[in-house]
Amino acid sequence: MLAATFLAHVKVRFLPPADPLAFEGLLLQHWESARAKWPTVALSAEPFVTHLAERLPEARPPSPVEPLLEQLSLAELYLACACTRGMASALELFDRHYLSKLPGLLRGHKLPTATLDDVCQQVRVKLLVPTPEGGPKISEYTGRGALLSWVRVTGVRAAIKHQLGEKPAPEEDSGDIDLPTEDNTELELIKRRHQVEFRQAVREAFATLSDEDRHRLRLYFVDQLSMYELAALFRVNQSTISRWLKTTRQTIYEETQRRLEKRLGLSHRDFKSFLATLESRMHMSQLLSEETKQEDGEPRS
Repeated sequence: MLAATFLAHVKVRFLPPADPLAFEGLLLQHWESARAKWPTVALSAEPFVTHLAERLPEARPPSPVEPLLEQLSLAELYLACACTRGMASALELFDRHYLSKLPGLLRGHKLPTATLDDVCQQVRVKLLVPTPEGGPKISEYTGRGALLSWVRVTGVRAAIKHQLGEKPAPEEDSGDIDLPTEDNTELELIKRRHQVEFRQAVREAFATLSDEDRHRLRLYFVDQLSMYELAALFRVNQSTISRWLKTTRQTIYEETQRRLEKRLGLSHRDFKSFLATLESRMHMSQLLSEETKQEDGEPRS
């Protein structure tokens, strides 16, 4: 029974279906619809439902299961599940419809052709080849965004790692913020005296963000996804993405300001002026790169 399989493997809380028989039919319908997208991939219903249940998104407060399933890209989860199981037909389709597009998606990083080929091959191995520790990384695709965008994120991070590997190591910790040069002597004094405190306050402010907000900032500043690409990834319009990013950056700004004023005892006016000069120059990619490294460079889609 598909419903029993689903309930046995789901990892999040949700409101149980009111009609178990109707839920059984819904799962069967989802499997048939996903299979129709990839007719050459003969993945049976039970492993697909298991894969689906393990990736059901969490809702707070708990939500009925049906709308949670509707949030997922079920056809692409079907293909990812088949790739995770090493099915040759699925691997061929994944190469054709996704990996073949990666060179074009990474063109903006201006990598030499040979390097670009190496990066794309690294992504293919990373996503599709099992490791001694577990299955291939494509198993981590959760269906909460377009699979091509998820693949692009992996490629962008691989390209960034490659580019960073070619750059000489800095003489000292580059920190998380590039402090701009200003003519204002008072501000320059504050900057020189309080760079360490400022960077620490930014880190602490960043730590107060939700996982979702930190994830979106990484995608935007580290992986350099455009507003258009983020909108496609999260299935919202670009104005929503803009509002999310603006609100998150404002939170960091206000938390940083509050912590510095309390810690150093300087006036609100001084730090408001100081932080205002920094806000447009805050290199969030540097701030977030350290956080990204802790996740081993893997996308959370």
